[in-house]
Amino acid sequence: MSSLVRTQIQLTESQARDLKTCARSKNRSVSDLVRESVAEYLARQPVRDRRALLARASALTERFHSGHSDVAKNHDEHLAQIYDS
Repeated sequence: MSSLVRTQIQLTESQARDLKTCARSKNRSVSDLVRESVAEYLARQPVRDRRALLARASALTERFHSGHSDVAKNHDEHLAQIYDS
């Protein structure tokens, strides 16, 4: 197991009571049950592939054209023209 990091969470009174009861009945610690629950939750989350996200962002940027070749350098002036009109 990797090193553990201490953290605090806030539970409702009933959640804390039920979690302690569950831990006691399974002869496990509350911390162990919380770690297991977090691991199961994270395992259900969609995997975010950085390359796929970058490709998607790149495809979006190619969809919009301002007609100006100097937008990166003069973006404030171009935005001012849009809002002034």
